[in-house]
Amino acid sequence: QAQLVESGGGLVQPGGSLRLSCAASGSIVSMLAMNWYRQAPGKQRELVASIGIGGSTNYVDSVKGRFTISRDNAKNTVYLQMDSLKPEDTGVYYCHTFWGFRDNWGQGTQVTVSS
Repeated sequence: QAQLVESGGGLVQPGGSLRLSCAASGSIVSMLAMNWYRQAPGKQRELVASIGIGGSTNYVDSVKGRFTISRDNAKNTVYLQMDSLKPEDTGVYYCHTFWGFRDNWGQGTQVTVSS
């Protein structure tokens, strides 16, 4: 089982920025595809951004051009840089990977975009 610990959430005004971090146990970040999901109140959890083993990235249309996923293999950490934040970006953000034949999730970090 992989341990994933998110941090960096908080309250930010529309148009602001936050950087989320996901610290992983072991050396899995360099070996696995890593994902960021979010869950808004009353909505299903959705995939926001992914980074593959080779560094390829994918984003949900609503965040393209505003969010950037990256990773630091030496620190075993994945990041989500979020710029030009909108109220609809509000939600709990979760780090995820599939390892050990199962989904592995962090505890989540709350992001609130409000004036």
